[in-house]
Amino acid sequence: MSNRSLISTDNAPAAIGTYSQAVKVGSTVYLSGQIPLDPGTMTLVEGDMAAQISQVFDNLEAVCSAAGGSLKDIVKLNIFLTDLSHFALVNDIMARYFDTPYPARAAIGVAELPKGAGVEMDGIMHIA
Repeated sequence: MSNRSLISTDNAPAAIGTYSQAVKVGSTVYLSGQIPLDPGTMTLVEGDMAAQISQVFDNLEAVCSAAGGSLKDIVKLNIFLTDLSHFALVNDIMARYFDTPYPARAAIGVAELPKGAGVEMDGIMHIA
């Protein structure tokens, strides 16, 4: 018997493909990638890269909350950027959302992301 449950919230963008916002297995939650979509309009947020990065963290936070946790419960974070020159900006904004100990993390340069986004993040959360 599976102890897998799907996590879904209207406070984050709906899945735009064949995936769930998150899947919980035991005390581990696997967070699908979030791009800077406004959950109300399902369009990319307006503004600069800082606005995109902040929206992604807000979207992740909403999914974490729906799963019974918070950003502080993320143990592994993957960040995908179409322009790695935004690495320092990600660090600055991430410091507003996370406290030490920070999660393990990877920052990966990619050629393209869905809907023309400049950033996408996914992660793994552990909750008790």
